[in-house]
Amino acid sequence: MFVGAFTVIACVVGGYLIEGGHMAVLIQPVEILIIFGSGMGGLLIAASPTLIKAMLHQIIHAMKAKETTKEQYVEVLMCLYELFKTGKGNMLSLEAHVEKPEESAIFKKYPTVLNNHHALFFIADTMKVQISSPVSPYDLDDLMSADMDAIHKEELQVPTTVSRVGDAMPGLGIVAAVMGVVITMGKLTQGKEVIGHSVASALVGTFMGVLLSYGFFQPLAAKLEAVISNDGKILEVVKAGLLAFGKECSPKVCIEFARRIIPAAGRPSFEETDKATQNVKAAA
Repeated sequence: MFVGAFTVIACVVGGYLIEGGHMAVLIQPVEILIIFGSGMGGLLIAASPTLIKAMLHQIIHAMKAKETTKEQYVEVLMCLYELFKTGKGNMLSLEAHVEKPEESAIFKKYPTVLNNHHALFFIADTMKVQISSPVSPYDLDDLMSADMDAIHKEELQVPTTVSRVGDAMPGLGIVAAVMGVVITMGKLTQGKEVIGHSVASALVGTFMGVLLSYGFFQPLAAKLEAVISNDGKILEVVKAGLLAFGKECSPKVCIEFARRIIPAAGRPSFEETDKATQNVKAAA
């Protein structure tokens, strides 16, 4: 993200300077105050405190987020495998693990799952249902799909809101520019140089609004959506495994269903998964 932002600034400002522009003309703190300040004010009007808090959290997460690796997917598969092995034939043996998943000896072995709030409680809540009142695979599928849709819809509120703020930036840039022109009209008797400088300052408002929108806010919204999509793949993998378990497949077959859902770039091979399950057995 930082490399991209630096590239945007370097190319825009660099091109401006190469063409003979003067950097001092672009430094207009008041224009930035009008555009960015009014944009943030509009955000405060449109968004709830909960959404703003979620926005800050997701942006910080997006700065550090990376594509889920093969090793992390293997962790997810092995976590499911251990849970399925433990619960096979005796679902009550899973109760201690799903009631307090943060304290579970199984979950503690797999930080990829333990540190993923949505995945951790998605597994725990689904297994609680299966323990308390077994449901058919069809109902289980509907239940998990509804949960995933709710999570996805909630998370997408953030990039949607960021995109809307970005859409407003060019308009707010025009507002700043018009205000600059109004000020310029009061300087018509002060000479061409003064008028020229004032008009240039006003046009910087339009420039800043468009740059903030298409150079920063829209790419940020796209990045947030990409991170949400990447994180959601783990839930899809978990869902496939849990659904197979609900159909009373063997633990190995369950994680094979889950493995087939993993994107090709991060999918472990059958041999790699089989070796990992053997290591789990040896450790047990």
